Amino acid sequence: MTKRTFQPKKGKRAKTHGFRARISSATGRLVLKRRRARSRHVLTA
Repeated sequence: MTKRTFQPKKGKRAKTHGFRARISSATGRLVLKRRRARSRHVLTA
């Protein structure tokens, strides 16, 4: 039996796509700005 390709890990997801990851880079802050502009309910993972 083979494993599926996606083996989710919450820690890894948060480190890559989390709020603090976004805030820490200039481009990440732009992402948040764009998402706020579209009035996203959830900004980050």
